[in-house]
Amino acid sequence: MDRNSVIGFALLGVLFVGYIFFNNKQQVAAKKEKARQDSLANLNKPKPVDTAAYVTGGAPDSSKLASAYGTFAGAANGAIQTTVLENEVLKITFSNQGGQPSQVQLKKFKDFEGKPLLLANSSFNRISLQVPANNNTLLNTADLFFTGGTVQKLTDGSQAISYRLPTSNPEQYLEYVYTLKQDGYAVDFDIHAIGLENVLPASQKTLSLQWDSENDKQEQDMQNERQNNQVHYRDTDGKHDYFTLQRTGSQKWDNKLQWVSVKQQFFNTTFIARKDAFFGGADITTKVPESGNIVGQTFTKLEIPYNRAHDFSFPIEIYYGPNHYKTLKSFDIGLESIIPLGSGIFAFVKYVNKWIIIPVFNFLSGFIGNYGLIIILLTVFIRLLIAPFTYQSYVSQAKMKVLKPEIDELKAKYADDQQTFGMEQMKLFKSAGVNPLGGCLPALMQLPILVAMYSFFPSSIELRQESFLWAKDLSAYDSILNLPFEIPFYGNHVSLFTLLMTATSLMLAFNNRGMADQSNPVMKYMPYVFPIMLLGIFNRLASALTFYYFLSNVISIGLQWVIQKFFVNHDKIHAQIQENKKKPASKSKWQGKLEEMQKKQQEMQKRQQDIQQRKKQ
Repeated sequence: MDRNSVIGFALLGVLFVGYIFFNNKQQVAAKKEKARQDSLANLNKPKPVDTAAYVTGGAPDSSKLASAYGTFAGAANGAIQTTVLENEVLKITFSNQGGQPSQVQLKKFKDFEGKPLLLANSSFNRISLQVPANNNTLLNTADLFFTGGTVQKLTDGSQAISYRLPTSNPEQYLEYVYTLKQDGYAVDFDIHAIGLENVLPASQKTLSLQWDSENDKQEQDMQNERQNNQVHYRDTDGKHDYFTLQRTGSQKWDNKLQWVSVKQQFFNTTFIARKDAFFGGADITTKVPESGNIVGQTFTKLEIPYNRAHDFSFPIEIYYGPNHYKTLKSFDIGLESIIPLGSGIFAFVKYVNKWIIIPVFNFLSGFIGNYGLIIILLTVFIRLLIAPFTYQSYVSQAKMKVLKPEIDELKAKYADDQQTFGMEQMKLFKSAGVNPLGGCLPALMQLPILVAMYSFFPSSIELRQESFLWAKDLSAYDSILNLPFEIPFYGNHVSLFTLLMTATSLMLAFNNRGMADQSNPVMKYMPYVFPIMLLGIFNRLASALTFYYFLSNVISIGLQWVIQKFFVNHDKIHAQIQENKKKPASKSKWQGKLEEMQKKQQEMQKRQQDIQQRKKQ
């Protein structure tokens, strides 16, 4: 590997390591910040009203209830009843208390322990509107008892269930209607406020929908889950953004929003405004509990524009499902953008994933069931894609190896004049017909692929709980040995794919040792240090990713041997270089400008030396 190639790889390596550290960096909240988050969470979390204070002689006192609950006194008490809507992939259990989902199960998925995967399964998960009671207080509909709850089967195979929150006036009520289609992960949630313009304050122009969500631990690695626990949103102009629960305690928007999504590592719950409707704003508070079973909690207040019509309706669609690219893309509202396919300075690699990696991956998975084999074929495809650039790289390295003795002579001759050495070296390259940057092009071509894979494999739900060789889950790290202690900058387990990746990277560096600048310690040892630096980082990443890198290294070693053994003839290259030297040199515009700049720099240096000598005299 020539000097320029090593410099290129070193710079790319620094960028790549920086990108990895940026994505894996954790922000540990201080005690003061945690107290602030807890305080905000308590303020946002709806609190049920204690109805025991309104019981007289063992029976509800209607006068006391009317005094406290106003027109909604009839909904203050009741017996909890549940009803289920279910299709092939989704099972939602509804409760008449709050007229809301009390449990949501994804039927085709299991958690890391093999138990049913539940996106909602506690009293913490609530969907509630705030309605006025007497004494200027507000009630949360999640604490009140709705009527209804009978399942209706529609002609298109969908199932619907409606809940009604009655008032003292039969013509005034709040109604929730949920419709679950025959297939799919989305349920329609229609809010109807009938005649409530006379109940709500005259100044009220919005309805506040409180959505509290608690994300339980679904995967083996809690640290990784929390890094991927995020809130995403998109406004009506199509702008998408997000924040991570660990880094942001609260956030508020006053602009119109199309959807808000609470994303876990492989699943999400999203509230979508349907039929050209929009949320008038949102106020979100987040909390990361110290519990080992809860990944994160969000308290989301969505503002619903209220036009005070007698028959007011607001259509919402709730998505409970996997972060599957094709499924989310089918909504055609940019929901697939919650999947991290490339961000930051490497945001452009998401197009590599969208246009190359994902289509090829989906094509292969269409007729191959073993995902380890799919990764192998995907790796071979990518290496074939960049094969022409790889060949040119080896040819360039061979040319630089032929010129190395002459470069060493120039270096010894102009040891004290680096400027002149640079000019003479450029002349040598030009006369020999060698591009000194020829070895960097394949590295530049491979970098987007490397980063794209770094984003794709850990985010691919298709790999979740899929085994290959000793790896039990290709979306998580493979461990051949769990350590009873933590090794700093490494972890508490040993990933074999990571060790193999590191070993093959060192083999590549060893094979190219003769082409590096041996006089420069940085250039000499960087190819060996860089893989060791990555060892601790990749030890806890998805085994599919480390397997891909290991396999790519093995192919590189094999290609290097085959090309150098059968395709690159050093004698012919040497003869071609000597033949090129005999031809009259023609300067390109770029080379002419470069030489002109070097001459000007030399003239300035001479002038400065003359000025210094005159001062000494």
